[in-house]
Amino acid sequence: MVFDRISFHRPGRKPVQPARPALAAGFSRLEAAVAAEDSAAFEAACRDLQQAIGRAEPVELRSAGPRLAGMLAAVPPWPRAYLAVMTGACVENGADPVACSGPILAGVREALEGALRFAEAWERAAGERELPEPEDDADPDAATELLLGGADPDAPEARDVRRAVTAWWTLHLWEMAAVAVLSHAAVRRAAAAAGTTAGLLALADRYAGAHHELKCLTYAAATLDEEPLLVLDRPSGTGYLMRMSGVVDNFQLHTLLAHVLIGGRHLAGEAPERAAVEVCRAEDLPPERRPHTTGSFNLLAPDGSWIWNEGTPSDIPVVDGVRTLVLDPPPYRRSWPAGRFIPGIPGDLVMVRVLTAGESAAALAKVSPSER
Repeated sequence: MVFDRISFHRPGRKPVQPARPALAAGFSRLEAAVAAEDSAAFEAACRDLQQAIGRAEPVELRSAGPRLAGMLAAVPPWPRAYLAVMTGACVENGADPVACSGPILAGVREALEGALRFAEAWERAAGERELPEPEDDADPDAATELLLGGADPDAPEARDVRRAVTAWWTLHLWEMAAVAVLSHAAVRRAAAAAGTTAGLLALADRYAGAHHELKCLTYAAATLDEEPLLVLDRPSGTGYLMRMSGVVDNFQLHTLLAHVLIGGRHLAGEAPERAAVEVCRAEDLPPERRPHTTGSFNLLAPDGSWIWNEGTPSDIPVVDGVRTLVLDPPPYRRSWPAGRFIPGIPGDLVMVRVLTAGESAAALAKVSPSER
């Protein structure tokens, strides 16, 4: 028996006959299945434990998250991804994100590396055939056979093939788990300081070139905290030093800029509604209930190129040690549903100080004309 793959329901689906064990009993069954390398018992224990986690109180989940995270290294790659998702669910319900983050971020890196190997091997073996879509019920066994090309399935290199297939098929699960921990500023700070964030973003960029963008992972990993932002308004000739934290995308930044600058009566224009500001900060609303807000500016880099709303604040260039953003009148009227790309990350933008006329003029003198 090869204890390296499970076929139970995806997270969020109820099993046909859900068991109802206590959380402690569920852990005991899972740990016993891992120790015995019993795939069938592991699958059943995972179902039971997932049900128990769904009914557990927050105080129970605080200890369950680190306990699950501590098991990840001992579990083979395929079931490990499902345990990672369960760990992320515990984090979303109160478990310590820092205590859970190490194995999860290591796992998503391993999955990215494996997925890249799969894409390269697929191109060699399948030629022009499109890459399989794991979330569309593509068959991993068929992909494994194709990549093996008739080679001995028990040969050492066959194990590497299976690991690459597993990585490709489970990367979306690792992305879910990684976003759960990266939604917390303490994890982002530690990951950035350790170089983990830069490594993940580089791998995700390579993966996007091979397949598609891991937007949730890249946006969460690129989120800045306590980041200075110099904003220069070209029409008024004024400048403002701000600080942003947890601002995930530039739509969110755009709305918060209008709130601070127009709502704060530093600039003329149409300030966003309070409800639009609150969903950009912390309030969670479903997409259909989000208020619309109107774009008040054209966001530019100091060299005159556009900073697209579809990007992140990490796209804003650093000039003289601080991210510098230039505001121009919008080229046309734009509006969008206000909110946060990742609801679990609260965001804010605050004014630090208004620049003097001399400081603003000196900063604007370094700015190039708009490219529009």
